[in-house]
Amino acid sequence: MAITYLKKAGPRPVSEGSDIRDIVQIMLTNIEREGEDAVLRYAEQLDGWTGDIVLSDTERKAACARVPQDLKDDIQFAHANIRRFAQAQLATIGEFEIEVRPGLIAGQKQIPVSSAGCYVPGGRYSHIASALMTITTAKVAGVANITAVSPTRPETGIPDAIVYAMDLSGADVILNLGGVQGIAAMAQGLFGAKPVDILVGPGNSFVAEAKRLLFGKVGIDMFAGPTDSLVIADHTASAETVAWDLVSQAEHGVDSPVWLVCTDRTLADEVMARLPRLCDGLPEPNAMAARTAWAERGEVILCDTREEAAQVSDSYGPEHLQVQAGDLDWWLGRLSAYGSLFLGAETTVSFGDKTSGPNHVLPTNGAARYTGGLSVHKFTKTVTYQRCTPQASHDLAVRTAKISRIEGMEGHARAAELRLLPMSS
Repeated sequence: MAITYLKKAGPRPVSEGSDIRDIVQIMLTNIEREGEDAVLRYAEQLDGWTGDIVLSDTERKAACARVPQDLKDDIQFAHANIRRFAQAQLATIGEFEIEVRPGLIAGQKQIPVSSAGCYVPGGRYSHIASALMTITTAKVAGVANITAVSPTRPETGIPDAIVYAMDLSGADVILNLGGVQGIAAMAQGLFGAKPVDILVGPGNSFVAEAKRLLFGKVGIDMFAGPTDSLVIADHTASAETVAWDLVSQAEHGVDSPVWLVCTDRTLADEVMARLPRLCDGLPEPNAMAARTAWAERGEVILCDTREEAAQVSDSYGPEHLQVQAGDLDWWLGRLSAYGSLFLGAETTVSFGDKTSGPNHVLPTNGAARYTGGLSVHKFTKTVTYQRCTPQASHDLAVRTAKISRIEGMEGHARAAELRLLPMSS
């Protein structure tokens, strides 16, 4: 086995997130104590927003009316794909009832959560697609109350295209809020919104930390870090295509890792030679973000065989995994740790990020080794039930009492024995 790092990223500082954690904890504490007053104060201080927090129906309709029809058509195209994929996911979730043994009936039900809070990033980039991905999926899952928030721009609020996407997807309440204050407002049910059962959606490091700290009080989709992407390529791949696919993901931010796992040295060298030039060709601030991400977080790993490449990829557990290599069915069957898989040069993570249908809210930081991304499953609870005939209850009581006493749990034993049938004389 020969695995060679042609480019390797340095370790991240251990204390990188400590300041963020302290800031977010203070903000959450203040909002929990002061409620809407604290939220309004943070909205003005951090986003320069002094307007209404709740987007009225009139304002919602006006924002939607301002969106050009051709952009509406594009958003509707993406929404239809996302909704159709989510509906297909929902069809895979089953309910059942089984007679485990004579007289013992047990079953499984699927119950959607009552309310969901969807965070839509809107700082440097206006993430129209995030509104579609989160709200549409919650709606298809059957969530009755959906609150959506997104960072405002001074004087104008949430960009019109995001409002249109939120409205199209089925948001019940839209709040002109971003950041920690937006997350906290949804968790607490401020400004007339229903307190949420689960918080979902991507965001910056402050948003991610707020969700982490609130986990337990509410559910969350996942512990999210900076987006990451890995490309597996062999001699059949185009260096230009591979390089652009890496650059397109590096532009997310300076802390977004991109990795190339390659079985061809010539291709690897060509990609590394092209990539800085492609970064420089982006507009700012995208160019700076991509350059820094590639310089500090980018890696290129050369492998002798495709099996070695698959092993390396699985060890990384990337959020996004692209395969530009021969025999795509082999890769589909072999790879086991990724958030979403993109097979062949004809597809790209950009499709998944925006329009193709499968959700783009995905596990980062290697979490794909043990979990998947946002889906209708995240908005539903798998619950169980059981019932017994008198005879089945009697049989269970005898066994339960014996096991309980071996465990030292006398109360369990006595509760079980209350179900014993009277002995016939």
